[in-house]
Amino acid sequence: MSSSRADVLAVLCGRPLPRRPVFSGLPSLTAEGLRIAGIVYHDAHSSANTMAAAAASTHAAYGFESAVVPFDLCVEAEALGCGVDLQVDSGAFLAPVVSSPLSWDEWLPAGLDDVVRLGRIPLVGAALSLLKQSVGGEVAIGAWLPGPFTLAWQLFGAEAWLAGLAEPDKATVILECLAKVLAGVGRSYADAGADFLTVHEMGGSPQVIGAKHFRSFVARPLRHLIADLPRPRVLSICGATNDIVQDMAALGADCLHVDQRNDLARTRRTLGPEAILFGNFDPVAVLAQGSPSDITAAVRNIVASGANAIWPGCDLWPAIPDENFRTLMVAARA
Repeated sequence: MSSSRADVLAVLCGRPLPRRPVFSGLPSLTAEGLRIAGIVYHDAHSSANTMAAAAASTHAAYGFESAVVPFDLCVEAEALGCGVDLQVDSGAFLAPVVSSPLSWDEWLPAGLDDVVRLGRIPLVGAALSLLKQSVGGEVAIGAWLPGPFTLAWQLFGAEAWLAGLAEPDKATVILECLAKVLAGVGRSYADAGADFLTVHEMGGSPQVIGAKHFRSFVARPLRHLIADLPRPRVLSICGATNDIVQDMAALGADCLHVDQRNDLARTRRTLGPEAILFGNFDPVAVLAQGSPSDITAAVRNIVASGANAIWPGCDLWPAIPDENFRTLMVAARA
């Protein structure tokens, strides 16, 4: 009999399955899972033990088929020198944010060989090792990274970074440097126990910067990053990505993840039967705010559209009604 872990690893490697696993390569926390585990959300960012327990809590509560760290977009930016607010004073599910970005004019892409030892990167590695020991026999263990363009957005702030694209030579040097940094981080996560890696290039979405800028600035460093990561590798890009799915497929990832604004059936037709596609229910409007019938319909549509696995379009929004999450798992198994 196959196991959840074996099934997820099989689909990540392109082997056919009689079912669609339900998992994610992005943050996947739920309020109910955290409550059962006795974890306060903001504590999960700064302790390896708490991070690992939080990542395992969605599987423990619902049978979700992955456990993924970290839970915020600031890990690499913090290691590179940004100030980060963990938002520990908030009782809401507010992720850490960059509070002190770097200066575009002053930052030099040099002396970055030890980044994997800085900030919370070693903490994420420790959490992965703990997950491997605790639930690694049951579910797939994942880690995710921002893409180079998204990391630059975090480092310098959105306005300064987008303005900096007017200096394309400098922007290109920075992106290639960040691709090398991120590859080192990804390899350290794999060494620590991650079964698969997801590159989440949300800031480089064509819905944000347009397809032309995606091809000019995002694609090349993203390709270099993916080539330097251990397999299996998932590429995740947010937004309406139908116009660039062929570009995405050419970047070398083993699997592609698209969000709810992508026409998944059209993507399947465009890329053909061999592409490994994950998606793409709306984690807020459907899973968190929809009815059980909405969730069942979404799952059926995802299967009919040709997804190899059922993923949320982006991070789970933790405030998910218990009945809704259970409906997701039941509908997928059916």
